[in-house]
Amino acid sequence: MSVSAPYQAAAPASGTPSPGEAGSCFLKLTNVGKRFGGVTALDGVSLDVRRGEVLGLLGDNGAGKTTLVKVISGVHQPTSGEIHCAGEPARITSPDRAHELGIETVFQDLALVPNLPVADNFFIGRESTFDLVPGLIRILRKREMERDAAETLKQLDIHIPSLRVNVDALSGGQRQAIAIARAIRWKANLVILDEPTAALSVPEQNKVMELARRLARQGVAVIYITHNMDDVMRVTDRIAVLYRGRLAAELKTSQTNQNEIVGVIMSGKPPAAAARTA
Repeated sequence: MSVSAPYQAAAPASGTPSPGEAGSCFLKLTNVGKRFGGVTALDGVSLDVRRGEVLGLLGDNGAGKTTLVKVISGVHQPTSGEIHCAGEPARITSPDRAHELGIETVFQDLALVPNLPVADNFFIGRESTFDLVPGLIRILRKREMERDAAETLKQLDIHIPSLRVNVDALSGGQRQAIAIARAIRWKANLVILDEPTAALSVPEQNKVMELARRLARQGVAVIYITHNMDDVMRVTDRIAVLYRGRLAAELKTSQTNQNEIVGVIMSGKPPAAAARTA
């Protein structure tokens, strides 16, 4: 689909932090805890998430990764601790509030509607409309939405055969790319990718990892959740390992190796060279 003129995207929602410089801290967690009755899911987690960087979030099943992501994305409220966003205290009380702050999460199920076209999936719940009959009939701005989606895909160098094809006709990698591009369309400062290469072919895995790196180069903060150690070593800049709800270690990817990372995941103990942490 050709684009005759770029559509001017809407301004960021009120309360959205300014982009800031690559390398600066976008999200800061300080002693964040979360309890469900007598169960401690997160125990005093302190972590910086920086712009222009891919942070790998690792841990075995039950380590607290999902709970931490849900706290950041506004699904759960922390029981204790503080969260700062772009240097300001933040209460992420709902997913809508997370969106306002520029926090977008791409879950494993992608939250795409298979029987809707690509462009429509960009705007689920945020459709661009006009009143044909005020108060009675609202019409979708289809061409405007298609131009907007095309411009976002072009920005990220994502190639889709047509914006009018239904999502269920696309490959797994293309669907993942659409879900990530949708997050960027809504002015994301932080994109959380939950197992983004699961069930993808090797070529599509490579494309998704390159897309994560491209986001970082554009100054977006990326949290990359995976169990694939090859992905970790290839795509991340730093690694945070959770163990039974606490932060066991924080490592620079360039200064560690797979065996060391697996050791932390299994034991919950930082490596001897823990001083290398970022």
